[in-house]
Amino acid sequence: MSFDEYETIPSSNVTDHMMAGAIAGIMEHCVMYPLDSVKTRLQAFMPSGNVGNRGIGTVLFNMIKHEGYLRPMRGMGTVIIGAGPAHALYFASYEHLKQKISHQTPLNMTVSSGVAGCVSTIIHDAIMTPTDVVKQRLQMSNSPYNGILNCVSSIWRTEGLGAFYRSYMVQLFMNAPFQIVHFMTYEYCQNFLNPDRIYNPLYHMISGGVAGGLAAAITTPLDVCKTLLNTQTTNVRVEGLFRAVTTVYTLGGPGGFFRGMVARVLYQMPSTAISWTTYEFFKFVLMKKSNISDDRPPPPPPPINSALINEKITKTTSVRCDLPVASRSRIYSHYTVRDDGSKGQQF
Repeated sequence: MSFDEYETIPSSNVTDHMMAGAIAGIMEHCVMYPLDSVKTRLQAFMPSGNVGNRGIGTVLFNMIKHEGYLRPMRGMGTVIIGAGPAHALYFASYEHLKQKISHQTPLNMTVSSGVAGCVSTIIHDAIMTPTDVVKQRLQMSNSPYNGILNCVSSIWRTEGLGAFYRSYMVQLFMNAPFQIVHFMTYEYCQNFLNPDRIYNPLYHMISGGVAGGLAAAITTPLDVCKTLLNTQTTNVRVEGLFRAVTTVYTLGGPGGFFRGMVARVLYQMPSTAISWTTYEFFKFVLMKKSNISDDRPPPPPPPINSALINEKITKTTSVRCDLPVASRSRIYSHYTVRDDGSKGQQF
C-alpha cells in the first residue's frame, strides 16, 4: 500500500472518517478519565483544601477513600456524549484539509497537518467546550450537582447560556497551539520511525504518546486558565483570558500556571496514544475493505433470452423495397433494410 493510499481513507464515504474519529475520541477520553478528574482537582483554585499542593496519588486515594470508588469516573457520560460527534467532525475535517493543503500549496505534509489540525479545532471546541464545563463541574470536590441533566439545567437557569462558552476563546487559544504541536510532532515522529507509512500499532502509539505529552506540557498554563473559568461559581466572576491570567497569578504566583502539569501529561500521553492507535487501526481496516471491494471482478451479465430478442427485432425492424429507377439510361435497383430511426444499410 503506497503512502498516498494509506494517508487517506477513501474520501467517497465521509462516514468512514467520522466513524474512526468518533471511536478514537471516545476511547481517548474514557480510558484515562480518572487522571483527568485528578488534574481538575489539582488545577482548581478552591478556597479550602490546598489540593494543588498534593501529589497525584494522594488526590486519587482521597477521592476514592472519602467519596467512593466510582468518584473518579463521575462525569464520564458527558464526555461520551460530546467526544463522539466532536471527534467525528474533527478527524473528518482534518483528513480533508490535510490533503487539500498539501496538494494545493507548497507546504509539506508535516506543516499541512499542523494547519489542518488548527483549523479543525474550531469545530471540535464548539462541541467540547460545553462538555468540559459540565464535566469539570461534576469532577469538583463537593459538587452540588446530582448528575449531568441536573448540572446542565442548573447552569442554564442560574448562569445562562454564556456560562457554557465562557472558556471558548481560552479553549481555542490553548488548543490551537496544542494541535499544531501535536500534529506536527506526530507527523515528524512518523517520518522518523515509519517513513514508509505502513500500519504499525507500536509506531503509532509511540508517536501519539510523544506528541500528546509534549503538546500537553507546553499548553498547561492555558489549561489552568480554562479550568478556572469553567469551575467558577456564581460568587466568582472572571471573564476573558486576561482576567483569568491575572487571577491565576494572584492566587498561585508563577507556579500556579503549572498546577497539575504532571497529571495533564500523564493523562494526555496514553490518551493520544490510544486515540492515534485506534484511529490508524480503523483507517487501515477501512482501507483494506476498500481495496478488497475494488479488486472484486464485475458480476456476470444476466442470461440472454433469445426468444425475447427475436420478438423485439420482429416488431421493430421494417424492410423497404424500392422499384427499379430509370436515370440517364441506366437502371438502378436497390433494396434497403433499416431499423426504426436509423439509416438504411445498403445492399
